Amino acid sequence: MMEESRNLIVLVCVSLYMGSCVLIGLWAMRRTRSASDFFMAGRDLGVMVTAMAVFSSTLSGFGFVGGPGLVYRMGMSSVWMVICVSIGFCFSFYLLGKRLRLFAETRKSVSLPDVVAARYRSELSRFLSSIAIVCGVMAYLAAQIKAMATVLQDLVSHNSNIGDLSLEQCVAISCAVLVFYCVTGGIVASVYTDLFQGMIMVVAAILVCFTAAGAVEGGFPEMTRTIMEDDPEAIGPWGTLGMLGCLSWYFLFVLGASGQPHIITKIMMNRRVTDAKYILPVSLLGYALSALLWISIGLAMRTLVLQGRHPELTNADAAAPAFLQSYADPILAGVVFAGLFAAIMSTADGFLNVGAAAIVHDIPRSIRGRSLRRELLWARVATVALALAASAFSLSSPDKLVALLGTFGWGTFAAALVPVVAIGFNWKRATALAANVAIISGLTINFGVLLLKRQGLVLPYSLSGESLALLASLTLFFLISLLSQPQPLEPDVEAVMEM
Repeated sequence: MMEESRNLIVLVCVSLYMGSCVLIGLWAMRRTRSASDFFMAGRDLGVMVTAMAVFSSTLSGFGFVGGPGLVYRMGMSSVWMVICVSIGFCFSFYLLGKRLRLFAETRKSVSLPDVVAARYRSELSRFLSSIAIVCGVMAYLAAQIKAMATVLQDLVSHNSNIGDLSLEQCVAISCAVLVFYCVTGGIVASVYTDLFQGMIMVVAAILVCFTAAGAVEGGFPEMTRTIMEDDPEAIGPWGTLGMLGCLSWYFLFVLGASGQPHIITKIMMNRRVTDAKYILPVSLLGYALSALLWISIGLAMRTLVLQGRHPELTNADAAAPAFLQSYADPILAGVVFAGLFAAIMSTADGFLNVGAAAIVHDIPRSIRGRSLRRELLWARVATVALALAASAFSLSSPDKLVALLGTFGWGTFAAALVPVVAIGFNWKRATALAANVAIISGLTINFGVLLLKRQGLVLPYSLSGESLALLASLTLFFLISLLSQPQPLEPDVEAVMEM
């Protein structure tokens, strides 16, 4: 009886979640009275809320939709992302956990470019870091919207009473719900949703891992044997991407975590500076357990297809929805789908938040010395505009996997912001000129390689273009800092950097 009602159960769970988003947005709107509340949640978040927000915003649609799809296509190559991001958490908190929060406290900052401008005493650095954030938001937000639309399309296709919807229609529906949720609640809605869905997804990921093992007779050892018979490289330590390709991802995702504004901005929101040492282990454990879903579904679906028990997937991103619809308990599938939408929505809210802050707070301040009047109103207008633009961008790359689209967004942030933030906030010798050149070079190389790839460029040894952009920006940052005249620091900035 339950199997016959599978689609109804899943749709009810997702619909209940969508309805809760409306309620959360309305509740959060009552708590959002200023731009500081909209962008920073009043810098009053507890340990659990911040910890769940950090790991949830990292995993999101990138991991729950893109991750299994990448395992399905590339085998064990994708697992390197999980390992690298976990190490990246440690790097980020070690380099920025204390200093970033202190910078935010001493200067009453409401955005990352605020802190960058204070560190380098440069409005040009504020402007360029804002541009980098907007560019990265477009790519990463597009990945979230595409992930949400992909799942919604799969859910609808299994319900004969609704009929098929095109990807464009699903993108429109996803964008509409997302905009309402984000415009009303700002970052407050995002972080409290993170708390709820983070706890659900940790439990669900463990249950899904056991379900995946039970879907294949013989469990994970049989998956390994089946995939090895088809393609030994896929189940090897480097997967089909190869050693240098995986190592370039290692470089990108370990160092790159320190340049992700949607992650490090949340470090600025916790109530006390000392909370960072408690936030890190909770975030790390939550991410590691939730990533079980990423790996187990990808391996199980590839095995089931190879064994002829499931039709070949026309799109690798359908791996997670197809597995949940066909092999998971209906209630578990409904909970995971609802949690999946929660992950995507809260992460997308984080991106829209930092992007809107860059547009209405930082860019005007860098140009005219002050933010826009009625900043909260314009923040909501900018949120709508960013969501629409990212939706269009997601549809402009119809063949791009969610995880690869997310990787490009991650790489855009990393190449432009890691030298400026992760190194610059820990090295007094760093200069504004070096920071500005690093941002410009990181963006130019990253987008340049993307355009060349669309013209047929193939990088040797499957190297990541985003990793090359990060390496170039880091090199230029160090060289220019060492060759240019050191800048005096503001007393409070110097005091923070000495701690």
